[in-house]
Amino acid sequence: MEKKTLLTHCTDAPGLIAKITSICYQHKLNIIHNNEFVDNPTGQFFMRTELEGQFDDPAFLADLDAALPPCTTRRLVDSTRKKIVILVTKEAHCLGDILMKTYDGSLDVEVAAVVGNYDNLRQLTERFDIPYHFVSHEGLNRQEHEQKMLEVINQYQADYLVLAKYMRVLTADFVGQYPHKIINIHHSFLPAFIGARPYQQAYDRGVKIIGATAHFVTNDLDEGPIIKQDVIPVDHNFSASDMAQAGRDVEKNVLSKALSKVVDDHVFVSGNKTVIL
Repeated sequence: MEKKTLLTHCTDAPGLIAKITSICYQHKLNIIHNNEFVDNPTGQFFMRTELEGQFDDPAFLADLDAALPPCTTRRLVDSTRKKIVILVTKEAHCLGDILMKTYDGSLDVEVAAVVGNYDNLRQLTERFDIPYHFVSHEGLNRQEHEQKMLEVINQYQADYLVLAKYMRVLTADFVGQYPHKIINIHHSFLPAFIGARPYQQAYDRGVKIIGATAHFVTNDLDEGPIIKQDVIPVDHNFSASDMAQAGRDVEKNVLSKALSKVVDDHVFVSGNKTVIL
């Protein structure tokens, strides 16, 4: 008995749920769990259906295509664990959290490798028997460095790249090779305090909450579709350093929760927004 997840995105129309579930029944597929959402302002329909049974993927998808509106996007996803490559610089908290959660099973993902532009996090990574690749950016322009990074990354055929406090801006060419497959953690509650030194910016403005945002990377800096956000309260007693320290806990929790949603196929990207079912 196989288990797969059907992800459907199309223009809303009457009877879509009935059509999809009827085709599942015709193919003798059991629906384990189903969730759907209609974005009324845009007229878009989203549905996530967990299935089990004996699958004839081409025939099943062909029947769906015949029944659903034109330009429907549908994917039938295997239940195998997703593979990720993590990109890092020097900070350990987000990387360490992911490694620990994969080790204890609370995050169901395979960390294929960690790639850093510094060698600082090698020892932490190798404690979990995961390959660490040091690809220095010294003496290279951005395109040259990214090419060397890609030579390492591409050998792992990862489903997703995770920027665990990777502190370099990626070029459009790099991002274009992994559309909606690069997940970043930004150390503020976007869209506020974009760019460098967000906690100093927050301190200078006297904010009362600080947070973190996990999002897909696009060519627009820190403006990709948001996957997960969270905040914690602060007050005038917090220095910029205190805010940064408190923010690290928020960052690692938001990133791991966002990653969990993505690798378990709960996230639809629609324009510059996400729908999470």
